[in-house]
Amino acid sequence: MKKYKVLLAGESWVSTATHIKGFDQFPTVTYHTGADELLAALKDSAFDVEFMPAHLAQKEFPQTPEALASYDAIVLSDIGANTLLLHPDTWIHSKRTPNRLKALKTYVENGGALLMFGGYYSFQGINGGARFKGTPVEEVLPVTCLPVDDRVEVPEGFDPVVTGATDHPILKGLGKDWPYLLGFNEVKVKDGAEVLATVSTDYGSLPLLITGTYGKGRTLAWTSDVGPHWLPPRFIAWDGYKTLFEQMLLWSVGQR
Repeated sequence: MKKYKVLLAGESWVSTATHIKGFDQFPTVTYHTGADELLAALKDSAFDVEFMPAHLAQKEFPQTPEALASYDAIVLSDIGANTLLLHPDTWIHSKRTPNRLKALKTYVENGGALLMFGGYYSFQGINGGARFKGTPVEEVLPVTCLPVDDRVEVPEGFDPVVTGATDHPILKGLGKDWPYLLGFNEVKVKDGAEVLATVSTDYGSLPLLITGTYGKGRTLAWTSDVGPHWLPPRFIAWDGYKTLFEQMLLWSVGQR
């Protein structure tokens, strides 16, 4: 079986805490990853997934369309534009470096696949900090970003609504009864893009799963998460979890 090479960039963070015990206090630092469930689901699949945590992507994410072309698909998940724009050589040493957002655009134009999954640093993100609005990456995605904080928190949960044909390559075998989700990024669908699923009518039937093309390539936006907190354990335990993300990738690399 052919293995498609996928680069998944993002889905990591470092947290600091201060513990106060009466007069005394001490700090701790912990490292977290948010793609563990997705990586486990794709372990025995048609995909060889290289996980590049956000703190490594700042330096190691490919800098040219030619380097990106070694991958069949690129996934940006919970990683802001600044991480890709500010290579350490530019940020620390004030040297010129390639614009990796422009490189991604050219990669897609030439036939590559780009997927963006939702999160606090996807699309426009928390406090607008992901800042993909107005960038070459937004230009190739099937959606446009809001110019503001685009998170929609749904603590009571919402049931996704499948709007695409159930025989679509991404939706095949999934039915229409998907587990609930707890939030998403609000985006606007571009002309010519296809909406395969939306959020509930309580939240304006905003887009959840959208596909499109740019140049010779394919693009996809999933506006909720790949793991907690927006994507709860019930969704991860769903039989369709692996199938959904696997079929997203298969469609993106041109396998119907």
